[in-house]
Amino acid sequence: MRNGTTRRAFLLAAGLTAACLSSPIPAPALAASGSSGVSTAAAPLREYTQQKLHWKPCDAKSPRALRCATLKVPLDYSDPGGRKISLSISRLKATSTTERRGVLLLNPGGPGAPGLQLPTELQFPAEVKRQYDLIGFDPRGAGQSSPVSCGLTAEEQADHPYKAETFTKDVEWARTVAEKCRAKAGDLLPYLITRNSARDMDVIRAVLGEKKISYLGYSYGTYLGAVYMQLFPGRADRFVLDSATDPTRIYRGTFQDMAKGAEQAFTRWAEWTARRDRTYGLGDTPAEVRATYWKLIARADREPITFDGQALTGDDIRADNSTFFHVKAGAERIAALKKAAENGTPAPTPSGTTSTSGTTGTTSTTSTTATSGTSGTSGTSDQAEAPDDNYASIAWSVMCADTRTWSHDPERYRREAIRDKARYPLYGDFASAITPCAFWPRGSEPQTTIDNTVGALITQNEWDPQTPLFAGRAMHHALRGSRMLTVTGGEGHGVLYVPGGNSCADKAGTLYLTTGRLPAEDVTCRATADPA
Repeated sequence: MRNGTTRRAFLLAAGLTAACLSSPIPAPALAASGSSGVSTAAAPLREYTQQKLHWKPCDAKSPRALRCATLKVPLDYSDPGGRKISLSISRLKATSTTERRGVLLLNPGGPGAPGLQLPTELQFPAEVKRQYDLIGFDPRGAGQSSPVSCGLTAEEQADHPYKAETFTKDVEWARTVAEKCRAKAGDLLPYLITRNSARDMDVIRAVLGEKKISYLGYSYGTYLGAVYMQLFPGRADRFVLDSATDPTRIYRGTFQDMAKGAEQAFTRWAEWTARRDRTYGLGDTPAEVRATYWKLIARADREPITFDGQALTGDDIRADNSTFFHVKAGAERIAALKKAAENGTPAPTPSGTTSTSGTTGTTSTTSTTATSGTSGTSGTSDQAEAPDDNYASIAWSVMCADTRTWSHDPERYRREAIRDKARYPLYGDFASAITPCAFWPRGSEPQTTIDNTVGALITQNEWDPQTPLFAGRAMHHALRGSRMLTVTGGEGHGVLYVPGGNSCADKAGTLYLTTGRLPAEDVTCRATADPA
């Protein structure tokens, strides 16, 4: 995310930026499996599934080959004759008419990251481009798809770590955000859930005239893909889930898993950096490196460090939990911050580091820039830009309404934050702090239980603190028909088709997408280069 938005969303906004089950169901029908919980029979949805799309240039900055269109979906699928909302989608047509297989829907994560530009931003090989129309879309409530706004100020879009002395104020912040969202968008909030976004994907499938869809989703997008597989198993063709979440820990547990993953990454970083003390001067043992870091944090809390024109407190530095996604970039950043603190003057940001305090969602195995929160840059030309608070508004809307496991007792958040600060000093007090979900209105449906045998390929870096390896293994366990590809030594959040990615993993992903053949068993690739 960008500055000012909630730091705890777990996304990969890839921003340069599935075995077939049963017989196909005709495209105009939209009858989900019995697990959907809401009747989506064909007749009530016919006005949506038989829409005609009008493709046009996305905007002046987009490649000419990328075309955009708008379609309507019901706000509430249990009442398809009721209120309608708009979805914006994009298409990069397959380069071959004879080899074309179908459509490949793409999602960058979030929840709520816009995805219209993904077809041209991801680095797909020619084989994939020949076989698939690449389909991007802004999920409901996000970007150019009926964007939701709670009217949040920049300060209200930021969250904070637990502190005993500020807890009362933080509870009021969480309550205020929830109340503002209820006041400004309360009629939408119960329906901004992943289950409905999965149903939206199936409307897109039907409108495009396809019997099935293939899919590539990153981070939160893996959960969206898994929910689609659960609701529409017979329509899931070749599904790739990159940097997967644990579907049993949506979302409170996901934040806490991020704190555990950040601590693991910090430990690895300290060991790596200690072996290079002559380069970075942060200590020649892991204990010394850790001590140097925490002294820097304490120094910044006493007196903010001026860095890249910003005055950074210790909390600001810790809040950027992407710092240790890559050990080399992390060492460069901390060394530069240490120098800035010693000199009392701004220091230049080393290449490949993340300089913006509070920015999560760095992507891939190199330091690309997240597209989440770049409101309106990818919209269709006849639509207004999304409001400035759209990303924070839709992220909280989905995370709070998707599950009914959020506690409404502020004291429970206090207890868990104290516990996790002790367990995971780097980020635990951020991950377990109180959120607006403590005061959020109930979502329209219960959380989806993921448990099916649909085929899928799950790809995971060994050293991804945002969606840690253990989370990906939990998704693999829930999707009993899946295979898992692990990049040992792989750094960062995101594996496939990203700058500086892993060629072994890309080949395996491409083989699956182009042939439909999953590996016979789980696969291991090795990182292609040492971080140094």
